[in-house]
Amino acid sequence: MSANPELPWIAEARRHIGLAEIAGPKHNQTIIKWLKDLKSSWLDDETAWCGTFVAHCLQTAGFQRGSVNSRSKTYKSGTKAPPGFYPFNWYAALEYIKEGGVKLDKPCYGCVAVKSREGGGHVTFVVGKTPTGKLICLGGNQSNKVCFAVYDVSAFEAFMWYGKTSKPAAHRYDLPVLKIVSVTSVSEA
Repeated sequence: MSANPELPWIAEARRHIGLAEIAGPKHNQTIIKWLKDLKSSWLDDETAWCGTFVAHCLQTAGFQRGSVNSRSKTYKSGTKAPPGFYPFNWYAALEYIKEGGVKLDKPCYGCVAVKSREGGGHVTFVVGKTPTGKLICLGGNQSNKVCFAVYDVSAFEAFMWYGKTSKPAAHRYDLPVLKIVSVTSVSEA
């Protein structure tokens, strides 16, 4: 067994690499199942689903949905946060900055990276870096599928830790250098 076992939410994310939405009136039934499990009020894969993917992975790893009472609670890096829940409004990417996680000073392996984009936001998991220092992230609804994407660190507003502890282990900041070929520009809509 490795000294650093895979984080359960990243293991779940990796299981779905290549899963894609279906354009038009038909929908990917795996995404529909995630929406049902998360008690969504809509059931299609045309609505932006990056938050759905992140919430599904966290839920599968044992995290609970936050409550209305837990809203607007974020925690500074290194402070004690009640671990184990993801945002009440999990479908809204920018909510991942506002609720449940610990805001980090820099990215670490397994954290949720949050960025603004026209029309909303985008959330994805940090899983490595390129030889030139760009982040490699694994997320849903990246070019309409679950895939790796490359981003500048500066593209993100926040890096949030949703681990079972109030801060990530020090070794998680040492991002692995990955040689993954990906498009340089990813659609997140």
